[in-house]
Amino acid sequence: MRRLFYLLPLFCFLCFPSCQDTKTASGELTADASFDEEAELEAIMKVIENETACFFARDYDCWKENWVDEDYAFQAWNNQDGTYDAKVGWSEVDRRVGNYIKENTSTLGGTQGHPKVNRLNLRKRFYGNQVAHLTWEQYNSDEKEETYQISQEVRLMEKVDGHWKIVTVAAFWDYVNKVQASTVDSM
Repeated sequence: MRRLFYLLPLFCFLCFPSCQDTKTASGELTADASFDEEAELEAIMKVIENETACFFARDYDCWKENWVDEDYAFQAWNNQDGTYDAKVGWSEVDRRVGNYIKENTSTLGGTQGHPKVNRLNLRKRFYGNQVAHLTWEQYNSDEKEETYQISQEVRLMEKVDGHWKIVTVAAFWDYVNKVQASTVDSM
């Protein structure tokens, strides 16, 4: 009986891949060997860029296609007056942002006029091959591309039916300190 007890870990290792430790020696989670992290990151960034472009183009259906339609979807940001806005669950995200897109069809002026978005200092972490966490500094230009507002951004991404979708958007804006375009463009 004792021999069987000692053989159990070997049996688990050989017969049940899910029993294997999914951490490397450094403690990082890994995906299976066929997971191409660079290709997956490229696909994720296309979704993020598309969601931003669809939002500013006021294309509701395009914007919505980039999101996970689940009750755990989340979007939050701080406001210029020091308050914050957070929506929990797809119905709330869709109601708030979806209605904003539908009610503000113009793509010029105010918060709608961001012809240039630069994302710098990207940090990423994949949790297996179905979930990814990303953070970066985002530089959002004014309409004339003379100054940028900086925001710290967070995205949680989930792969749904083979396609990356946004689960969480969190954006923390610095409304006070603007950066000259020449500084950002040289980064």
